[in-house]
Amino acid sequence: MIRKILHILFLPCSEATLLMEKRNADTISAKEKRKLNIHLMICKWCRMYKQKLEILDKVLAKTFSEQKTEINESEIQDFKNKMIDKLNF
Repeated sequence: MIRKILHILFLPCSEATLLMEKRNADTISAKEKRKLNIHLMICKWCRMYKQKLEILDKVLAKTFSEQKTEINESEIQDFKNKMIDKLNF
């Protein structure tokens, strides 16, 4: 019960997923990082989402490094966003 209240008061999942994306893009503030870390301690669903993002990042990095194609960060972020939309997150 306490976890559920803390979960709602501190940071909803929708904001946590946005902060995870911001962290990947290195545009997250220290305050946002603290709030996200607290949320991740409480929410197992967002921890699982974070793991999926990490796997996706590794796959993308490996794929693009093997192709030796220059791709900027905005293109990678656009691809991630499209994947997330298709997965209905």
